[in-house]
Amino acid sequence: MSNNLSDIIEGFIKELLEASNQRTVEIQRNILAQQFDCSPSQINYVLTTRFNNDRGYIVESRRGGGGYIRIFKVRSSGEDDFKKILNESIGESITYTKAFDLLHAIYERSLISRRELKIMQSVLGDRALVNVSYDDRNKMRAVLLKEMILVSSEDD
Repeated sequence: MSNNLSDIIEGFIKELLEASNQRTVEIQRNILAQQFDCSPSQINYVLTTRFNNDRGYIVESRRGGGGYIRIFKVRSSGEDDFKKILNESIGESITYTKAFDLLHAIYERSLISRRELKIMQSVLGDRALVNVSYDDRNKMRAVLLKEMILVSSEDD
C-alpha cells in the first residue's frame, strides 16, 4: 500500500474527527474501502498504524454485515500525556518505530514544536546511534527519549 494512500485515508478520518463535536467517528470499513478503491485490509493497516493508543486514539471494531469502526480521540492534559508516556509507553527499551509514533502523538497534541519533533527523531535514529551496539540501541533510545520528554515538559 502506498504511503500516499495511507496519508489520504488518515487525513480523511482526521477531518471526520475534527468535524465531530463528540471527538468520535463511526465508519464502515467496507464503505471506506470502496470510497478509496482499496481493500478493507488496507483500511485496517491505516487504523493500526495511524490510529493507535500511542497516537492518542482508541479504535473499536465490530465485524459482520452491520459492522462498524468507531474511533475516539482521547482527550487529556499535557501533563497527563507526559506521565503516561514516561510511565507506560516507553519502558526500558523502545524501537525507533514506536518512539517515532510517540513523538508524532506528542507533536499532534501540540506539546512539542515541529522543530523539536525533527531534532528528537534525528537523535533517536540509527545514524545518531551508530556507535551503540545493535542490541543496546533500543535501550539507549528509551533513555534518550525519556530525557528529551522530561526536558520538553519543563516550564521555561
